[in-house]
Amino acid sequence: MGGCQGERMYSYSQLICELTEEVASQWVVGKPFVARNAMQEITLRVIMGAVFGLREGERYQQLKPQLSAILDMTGSPLRSSMLFFKFLQKDLGPWSPWGKMLRRKQKIHELLQAEIEQRREQAKYDGNDILTLMLCARDENGEPMTDEELKDQLMSLLVAGHESNATALSWALYWIHQLPDVKEKLLLELDSLPNKPHPMAISKLPYLSAICQETLRIYPVVPVTSPRITKSPIEIMGRQYDTNTILFPCIYLTHHREELYQEPYQFKPERFIERQYSAYEYLPFGGGNRLSIGYALAILEIKLVLATILSRYQLALVDDKPVQPARRGVTLAPANGIPMLLKGKRLVQSQSQRSLVGSA
Repeated sequence: MGGCQGERMYSYSQLICELTEEVASQWVVGKPFVARNAMQEITLRVIMGAVFGLREGERYQQLKPQLSAILDMTGSPLRSSMLFFKFLQKDLGPWSPWGKMLRRKQKIHELLQAEIEQRREQAKYDGNDILTLMLCARDENGEPMTDEELKDQLMSLLVAGHESNATALSWALYWIHQLPDVKEKLLLELDSLPNKPHPMAISKLPYLSAICQETLRIYPVVPVTSPRITKSPIEIMGRQYDTNTILFPCIYLTHHREELYQEPYQFKPERFIERQYSAYEYLPFGGGNRLSIGYALAILEIKLVLATILSRYQLALVDDKPVQPARRGVTLAPANGIPMLLKGKRLVQSQSQRSLVGSA
């Protein structure tokens, strides 16, 4: 990793840990909260900080509720249908579903445009945020991205990065607290780190990584990839498809093939320690040239949010009944949002203290 990129990832890592602690510190002992709502608050703050470098200020206060509102508008299978069916995409005024969607998107685009123009007026770009990188980027002809290209890319990052990570984190918290053995192994690994560990050291922990991978395997946030269109007749698994056939590779079905994953409906992080899966066997972020542009930051965020919460707080599920997935727009989210309870803070001895205790 180059020095500049390494510095940028460290900056993102610090941001993720700080914002997670900001949200978690507001939880009250003995008072239930919905994990998915809490994770949405964390991921929204992180994406605003990572994309814009914004953690406060007037534009932050304007943009944050607009993003939350547009995600809530597509939060059910019925409401999300308007994203896929042209006949539902009719602007019948500010109170119609599609009319509301268009007006919210327009407001967000106006706020993005204002931020872009303010950045362009600066003498130089010196931030670590993603918008700064985009403003500095040049194509093969030395041309910068247009304002429209910037807004489209920013909108994709803001919406996808916020929604999908909140869902993945909610599932991870559920599995960790539903399965005592998984939780115990993870806490032992986290407690093996020195005081104030480097965030990138946390991200390399093998069992934490395996938990994140298994979370994204068993219930991938998005069950299918972007569509592909056949350019010529093709045979796949014994079935013939004509030219111009639209195919949707299914992530969920791939992740539940028994010849790849024994007991595919069981949550077993160890499978990712015992074996390395190819990009055609494990594809939670899609693949090929449609691979999600924010996948590296997404994985880093999931790991660091989990590590920050679990190393400092004792949580429990309000109800230990199995949770089923339900469609939330285009994603597979936990049906009940995962109600949880804060039992208290964790008091963890430093590595040196544990060594002294062990030798006494």
